[in-house]
Amino acid sequence: MTQKTDRARAFGQNLYVDTRGRCDKPVPFTQAVINGLADGGGLYVPQELPSFTVDEIVSLAKLPYAQRAATVYRAFNVDLPDEKIDELMTRSYGDNFDTEDICPITSLDESTHVLELWHGPTSAFKDMALQCLPQFFSASAQALRDRGELDHEFCILVATSGDTGKAALEGFKDADGVRIGVLFPDGGVSDIQRKQMVTTTGANVQVWAVRGNFDDCQTGVKRVFSDGDFAAKLLGEHKVALSSANSINWGRLLPQVVYHISSYAELVAAGKVEAGSPIDVCVPTGNFGNILAAWYAKQVGTPIDTLMCASNENRVLTDFINTGAYDISDRTFVLTPSPSMDILVSSNLERQLFELTGRDAQAITGWMRDLNEKRCFRVDADTFARVRETFVADSIDNATCLATIKRVLDEHDYLLDPHTAVAYAVAQNVRGENPVLIASTAHWAKFGNNVYRALHALEPAQELPASVAALTGCELNELIAQETGKRDVPAGLASLDSMPARFSEVIDNDVASIEAAAENFLRR
Repeated sequence: MTQKTDRARAFGQNLYVDTRGRCDKPVPFTQAVINGLADGGGLYVPQELPSFTVDEIVSLAKLPYAQRAATVYRAFNVDLPDEKIDELMTRSYGDNFDTEDICPITSLDESTHVLELWHGPTSAFKDMALQCLPQFFSASAQALRDRGELDHEFCILVATSGDTGKAALEGFKDADGVRIGVLFPDGGVSDIQRKQMVTTTGANVQVWAVRGNFDDCQTGVKRVFSDGDFAAKLLGEHKVALSSANSINWGRLLPQVVYHISSYAELVAAGKVEAGSPIDVCVPTGNFGNILAAWYAKQVGTPIDTLMCASNENRVLTDFINTGAYDISDRTFVLTPSPSMDILVSSNLERQLFELTGRDAQAITGWMRDLNEKRCFRVDADTFARVRETFVADSIDNATCLATIKRVLDEHDYLLDPHTAVAYAVAQNVRGENPVLIASTAHWAKFGNNVYRALHALEPAQELPASVAALTGCELNELIAQETGKRDVPAGLASLDSMPARFSEVIDNDVASIEAAAENFLRR
């Protein structure tokens, strides 16, 4: 893999441009990670993508996961020394995961494989990026300080639909020079997810419930980031700048590219796929980051053919991929058994469209303006054709999601969480001849209430039996484990009932309320 590192160096420092063309000049990886969101609201993407041969990808299987990740980062020519990258990856992917494989693959049959991305400390796929991003964030900040380009600290603001929040809190807690505040929709996450967040330890953390849904949270946070006066006030009065740990931050996306590349190497090493033969990848999709990372993995040489976008009843992405129109102007937000996908505004689609238009910042600016003002946009015919070249999409309803959990347990003795069930069902609906890799994004025990409904053939909105409804999330998981024999409930979830809740504040979703809450946190 030395050859790959040399090739990356050959094109010089890999700088980052923004999707709306409003930055004065490209910035290095370290600056892109620290900034999170580009000036003018755009998202950072690398000017250059490396190129791996199939042999280089397959040979990754010989390396521990941390070294695979370091190899990919060096190929992207991250502006940190090689030995620093190695050190940070060793910290990111070690005994903080419950298996040395980090993200093992379970095969349900000879052509259906499940990539388990939930073996990290919070039992969700967000750990794959958020055990890594804080390491590189701190190292990037130090590199900028060493260059005399930074003299302040940071406040990370994160809007979460459930999993990102706890993963970000866990990654950044007690980090030097950083405070982190997480906002989640009040009543819009599972009991386990809520408890994971409000019981978080660490002196530099804060959690708020927000009135409204996830889109309200995310939109409010984005508008705070775009408020220049507020940014100036924070810097002047607190010597603090805002940054993001959401998937709008390239530092969140690149670790996801790694596991999509690595998973192909694993399939070949296990004899499940012949080297060079294509696979399809199916991703349960909300904010479009995970599936976009698979697209980047494909661009750098991973033999991925079709990307399957799996939606729940909030099917805005499925409709977009099938029609070219992104329209939320008259679309009802639906609460589903897969709450981390209950999203109508998919932020990372902006990056994908930037790439598919040949990096046309003007087009992106126009479409994002239309989405903000009219709540809809339609891409041109050429861009839509490019979407259709790589993506297929389907959605399933809530009842099918739950039925899929029960069916897969009966047929394969494998217990899915509701998000992975969405992906499994969509993969079965749209698959062709290629083997399919399904991204499994959470351990089932994060969503015990809906797993119980699935196992007992209850309707999605049906109340749980009184005796079951009276159980805590931890107690319900224990009941499910007894009924199914699946006693693999992660320790971090099983112990939540004994953890004291530290945060209970509920705030409104408007910019003023979020900014006031953030300032109060910084004054603490």
